[in-house]
Amino acid sequence: MTTDQPRATRRHFLAGVALLPMVGTAFDAARAAAAAYPIEAFFTMPRTVDVVMSPNGERLAALERLGTPDAPQAAIDVIDAADPDNSRRRIPLGPTEVQSIAWAGNSRLLVRVILRDTVRGRARIGSNIRADDREVLSRRVLSIDADSGTPVLLFEGERQRLRASADLGYVVDLLPGDDDHILMMAREANDDLALHRVNVIDGSSEVLERGTPFTIGWHTQAGVPVLRRDLNARGNLESILARAPGETEWKLVRRNFVRDSPDFSWIGETDRPGVVMVTARVEGEDAEAVRELDLRTLAFGPALQSRAGRDVMHGVLDAASRYVGAAYYGDRLEYEFVEPGMAAHHRALDRFFESSCDVHLTAVDAARNRFLAFALGPREPGSWYLYDRQARSVVNVGWRHDLAAERLGDAEVLKVPTRDGGQIEAYLTAPADKAPGPLIVLAHGGPEVRDLRSWDRQVQILAAQGWWVLQPNFRGSGGYGRSFAEQGWRRWGDLMQHDIEDAVAHAVAARSLDGARVGIMGTSYGGYAALMGAVLRPDLYKAAVGICGVYDLPDMMDWVRRNDDTADGLGFRFWTQRIGDPGTEGPRLEAASPRRRTAEINCPVVLVHGVDDGVVPVVQSQRMRDALRSARRSVDYVEVPDAGHADWSDDQELALMRRYVALFRTAFA
Repeated sequence: MTTDQPRATRRHFLAGVALLPMVGTAFDAARAAAAAYPIEAFFTMPRTVDVVMSPNGERLAALERLGTPDAPQAAIDVIDAADPDNSRRRIPLGPTEVQSIAWAGNSRLLVRVILRDTVRGRARIGSNIRADDREVLSRRVLSIDADSGTPVLLFEGERQRLRASADLGYVVDLLPGDDDHILMMAREANDDLALHRVNVIDGSSEVLERGTPFTIGWHTQAGVPVLRRDLNARGNLESILARAPGETEWKLVRRNFVRDSPDFSWIGETDRPGVVMVTARVEGEDAEAVRELDLRTLAFGPALQSRAGRDVMHGVLDAASRYVGAAYYGDRLEYEFVEPGMAAHHRALDRFFESSCDVHLTAVDAARNRFLAFALGPREPGSWYLYDRQARSVVNVGWRHDLAAERLGDAEVLKVPTRDGGQIEAYLTAPADKAPGPLIVLAHGGPEVRDLRSWDRQVQILAAQGWWVLQPNFRGSGGYGRSFAEQGWRRWGDLMQHDIEDAVAHAVAARSLDGARVGIMGTSYGGYAALMGAVLRPDLYKAAVGICGVYDLPDMMDWVRRNDDTADGLGFRFWTQRIGDPGTEGPRLEAASPRRRTAEINCPVVLVHGVDDGVVPVVQSQRMRDALRSARRSVDYVEVPDAGHADWSDDQELALMRRYVALFRTAFA
């Protein structure tokens, strides 16, 4: 695929899909000669922010950024789905920073924006002296008539509400069938989260329900709240509460660690009151699957769709809120549909992209004739396509970045045999010219998450330097079922590291890479894996980067115990199960801690940590730095101010990526 301007209006017919691979191979020589992108090219402002389809499937809306980061300009392009090539009508939004867009019915658009507001200071108690006014950045929603372009600011005039919450832009329910109202969330003065019924015509609101200071959201059935999500004070444990229609009390369904091993998510309502559709892993079953939840009994139904060794990723509903199917990750994103005929259409979209991208179905109209697809792949940073079954066409309607595929690195799936007779998957990304050279291992965090063969900015920046990049889904990763994840429990520092080493050996042999020039980096658990790799294989790794990593397991477990705010110690038990019990396994945890083995590290190290990290405390990196310095090892240490668990800005990430590249370039020289 090219990424020049004409792609926004070019139509492709499915009858010609089979010819696309032949066309692509004709340009192999030209692609090989294309120069790699500089690092800065990966930090440009996205052009298309979002594309959405109206419920009736007749119109699309593309949210576009037109200005610069310092002088933002935005617009909405409204597109006739029957003639997407020639029907763009632009609604200017002016100097506005935009985030997302949605349809409220078939005639109004909701745009989430960031606005600068002035909040008037409150008078001190017993005094007529008023505190100074302050300027805040607030998230708001503009309701825009799709025909006239006339905007209305929701929660307009509620200046007092801005004192309690700078986020007045979270939509809970678009209320299909009610063109005048939606449900939104906003914090109250007492910090309780409240659910509001908001008029999209005039911006007025009324409170329907109040949660608590720890409530973070609701899910609804027929406009009635039926699931509520509360978060603990640390922000790592979510409580899912249910209330069937007609009931008054909320009941606990389950507790779920949001970052670590989540195994419950909302899909949508059903046509039976008190029954909703979710993804969940239940006792005795290995894979997370699609199933129904009875809100009265809190009983989960049997798996409606499941796949052995693969956790379901999400479910898909059409515009009429009917269940369409479930998404899984095999060699790429795959769907299992309840309507058998739909599978052929998704396969056609896969063929259209030469099986090079994950094709996400982001919208399906009620007639199931038109699909809005979002393509994401190793060499595709994100683009939107309208697929029309009846017209047998695929039309590009938006793209994020102008990055040409031939100048990016492609990825392949490796089936890696492990030393103990098992097998894991890994993704190997080649530089654009595919010339054998150095290898960077990029270990994922979690560890109970997984990497995908998809767009990854860090991967592409490293590949642009002429390096190969390896992403192993070692045992202990998520997404492959509970039993695969459990194989990594209490195996930090041994089996999980062995899997990474086996993946390196396999990649080097399979593609004749330079095994004498291998580096390793990662974030969170990946930071641990990077530094533990440097301890265990000083002969292999020439440089290591640890970002917000865990480096001393006994210290980390002590911090978890001291900061566990669950009434029954669930957080400490969770990590004891996965890392180990410092009371009975102290020597093993000490041996698996890079901070206690710095004398064995021979390569230069970069450590990065957010000062306000609430997931892994910054002291983990500080003590690792001190231990490396005491052992007279090379360490470059960076603390990122006003940042948490690797959640810093693009400007900061750009500066850090330059630092990582400089480290590896020096180490490989």
